[in-house]
Amino acid sequence: MQTLDDLRRAATRHATPCGAGRMVWHQWNAGAGHPLVLLHGGSGSWRHWVRQIPAFAATRAVLAADLPGLGESDDPPGAGDPPELAAIVAEGLAAILPDTAAADLVGFSFGANVAGHVAARPGARFRSLTIVGAGALGVARGETPLRRVRDKEGEARRAAHRHNLASLMIADPARIDDLALDIQEWNTVHARTRSRGFAATAMLRDALRLWPGKLGAIWGSLDQAAAPQLPARIEALREARPDAAVELVEGAGHWVQYEAPAEFDAALSRLLGRAV
Repeated sequence: MQTLDDLRRAATRHATPCGAGRMVWHQWNAGAGHPLVLLHGGSGSWRHWVRQIPAFAATRAVLAADLPGLGESDDPPGAGDPPELAAIVAEGLAAILPDTAAADLVGFSFGANVAGHVAARPGARFRSLTIVGAGALGVARGETPLRRVRDKEGEARRAAHRHNLASLMIADPARIDDLALDIQEWNTVHARTRSRGFAATAMLRDALRLWPGKLGAIWGSLDQAAAPQLPARIEALREARPDAAVELVEGAGHWVQYEAPAEFDAALSRLLGRAV
């Protein structure tokens, strides 16, 4: 498997406007196939997709964002809500991928909320939209107690990250490896935009009603952020968009694409296959 350093060195880096600053993107295999645009989750970065990038970039362009106020991107000028971030993302996409009608848009967790608002913008065109581990569908968010990290060092800090990953992100503790802990540490240090409060709203559900194209959704069956309301989330999605195709990855948690990459990649490939 390629390391994070290998992936970063192999990428083309882009910077697009973000208020008075910049939004950072990483792109692999530019110009090949239908571009796959990946938006990460809250308190995250492009690293949330570390296990998808090599597989999908083998046959198509992959473009992964650091959302405003997260990762290497500068803070947004306003409150950092999904509609504001969607406008910044859309401007960046227009500069990097002028023909977004050929692209598939995928968003994870908070990134799903942002992706829904990107797709709902007037004139937006994509081959498909896939939401992963999505909240903001008008259903209560699950309880995921987290430990403070910033006041800890060394092994105590590592243990707090492990607890938080088990509480919120990864269902099987045996799958919390050193890479997951390293990604969690990097993402936490660089996170400034606070997105958790948006998950309990209906913002994404309302945006999806404005998106007329192919829509898919993926959840881990043990998604901690959705439990025990995962069936209610799926019902809310299908009420808003009866045509949405839903895939469940059995035994996986919220960060489904990391915990069960082979099963996730197969599910995403099936959904993308509908966009023809």
